[in-house]
Amino acid sequence: MSKVNVGLLFGGKSGEHLVSLKSAQAIAKGLSQGKNQDKYEIIPMYIQPSGVWLGGDRAKEVLNSGIADNDNTNSSPQWHFPHECNNIQVWFPVLHGPNGEDGTVQGFLTLMQVPFVGSGVLGSAVGMDKIAMKNAFAQVGLPQVKYLAVTRDEILSGVCGFPKLCHQIEETLGYPCFVKPANLGSSVGITKVRTRNELQKALDEAANLDRRVIIEAAVKAREVECAVLGNDHPKASVIGEITYNADFYDYETKYTDGKANLIIPADIPTPIANKIQQMSIQAFQAIDARGLSRVDFFYIPETEEILINEINTLPGFTALSMYPQLWEASGVNFPDLVDQLLTLAMENDDNNRE
Repeated sequence: MSKVNVGLLFGGKSGEHLVSLKSAQAIAKGLSQGKNQDKYEIIPMYIQPSGVWLGGDRAKEVLNSGIADNDNTNSSPQWHFPHECNNIQVWFPVLHGPNGEDGTVQGFLTLMQVPFVGSGVLGSAVGMDKIAMKNAFAQVGLPQVKYLAVTRDEILSGVCGFPKLCHQIEETLGYPCFVKPANLGSSVGITKVRTRNELQKALDEAANLDRRVIIEAAVKAREVECAVLGNDHPKASVIGEITYNADFYDYETKYTDGKANLIIPADIPTPIANKIQQMSIQAFQAIDARGLSRVDFFYIPETEEILINEINTLPGFTALSMYPQLWEASGVNFPDLVDQLLTLAMENDDNNRE
């Protein structure tokens, strides 16, 4: 039986470029183990930070080394695609952040009419945009922390409008609260604020990063996560918990070895775990996700309250990442996990062609 050519798409134009490289290395390793080595042929496809696509030996070199390639002296023009693209039968995109998990690449792969792992345009776009995501969750009745969505124009409204906006945030949410760009993902650009001065600075910084900004009330809770796998009939993993010594789960804490601890399975009551699994699938279906997602929650033991925080439609696959570890604890090892994701991608493509 001939091997399936898998286009491993990694790198990209986002602040999570290096994380993408680490995820791609882990996936490549998983596709080279056990039955996968006889089933799949890996075709690395690397997107430089500048946006130039590279295939062949240069892509393989980046995948093997984990070091970004910024040399554009001999590169093709931007958006000129390497000839290896013609041989790819299924894509495995592992592009984190903007220009990777926000529906842009998913739209391009859809136009190519080649199946790919993960959510389509709608699920990816809604899952990436924190405001659209929260609106989708609210529509299906999932409980959340209090939040306000504002625009760059409101933040830059001058001496009259800006103080009113700050007052509205203080009255509605109070301190501490979190200021987040709507579309950067993975804790990038997020600031925890406790005073009016900090709030003003955080809003200005967020407005420089995105034209839409979300402000969320802080909550004292345990942070737990659940992994979802599937298409029309998704299943949920065991629950994991994240503990850390930082002020909040920021980008550095998330991706630096030793900064955070993952407790799998989380030490929570069985009824709570079951409820989180149900809510995870509900969130997955609310945004029309497919393939995979990681859903994050706040759990308040004193009241047994569960609040959904966010969904990540293309979670990390590094050695530190919660998603593969949750499935490992649920009985699905890493090689089987990547095999299942590719099978789901091709299954979804078959359904769409009927």
